[in-house]
Amino acid sequence: MPLVTSAELLQAADAGGYAVGAFNCNNLEILQAILAAAEAERSPVIVQTSQGALEYAGLPLLAAMIRAAAEEATVPVALHLDHGTDFATEVACLRAGYTSLMFDGSKLPYAENVAGTRRIVEIAHAVGVSVEAELGTIAGTEDLVSVSEQEALYTDPEQAEAFVRETGADALAVAVGTAHGVYRQAPHLDFARLEAIDRRVRVPLVLHGSSGVPDDQIREAIRRGVRKINIDTELRQAFSAALRGWLPEHPGEIDPRKILGPARQAMQAKVQEKMRLFGSAGRA
Repeated sequence: MPLVTSAELLQAADAGGYAVGAFNCNNLEILQAILAAAEAERSPVIVQTSQGALEYAGLPLLAAMIRAAAEEATVPVALHLDHGTDFATEVACLRAGYTSLMFDGSKLPYAENVAGTRRIVEIAHAVGVSVEAELGTIAGTEDLVSVSEQEALYTDPEQAEAFVRETGADALAVAVGTAHGVYRQAPHLDFARLEAIDRRVRVPLVLHGSSGVPDDQIREAIRRGVRKINIDTELRQAFSAALRGWLPEHPGEIDPRKILGPARQAMQAKVQEKMRLFGSAGRA
């Protein structure tokens, strides 16, 4: 079916009290794993690409591949730019057929974040594309975005209310204790802050850095208003673990299709696990 916007998926999730998974895609096998999982679970899904993925695979090729796969899907799929940080990339993704953009101005001063986000909202809304913004800074590294622990800053609920009102963003990524990458110790989300933000902000909330967050905290975050949950690191871990386990047992194999098959299956299993956790299974 044709691509849909993430706003459509998140509005339905808000009404149903569940969250939609947003899974980062860099190549064909990851895309196949994500969409096979969505079909198996009958779940809506957001396929997202970082700026690093665009540098790796090339925007025209990656976007065309995801659009073609979505056309064949029988569940709703949104194509989202994750952590876009510059105007040129945002415009290029619009032209390539993305149905959802993120502008990450979280490291900018507040006024510059508002101005930059509002500019992206204006051009995206003009063509029916939704926009996710970020307020507060999430520690860790994800492709081209890196924030030290010293730079990390939790989202202020009162400021979040003003930010959404001033920018017109369709969804807000918040900093409440998660981090990008692999956790050195289990995170502890600030649920009181999350609940306060949800009371003030009338758009769906987004949780970045969700790989490795304990299941009980994920469920509680959903109960307190999170409607989009980003997963990247756990897909990488599933891929690499399956590959490392398979290769020593098949030292003579040279067919990339056979080599990558088990890794694709491992990623699909991980995506299905997350869809059931998020409550999106059976919602398509």
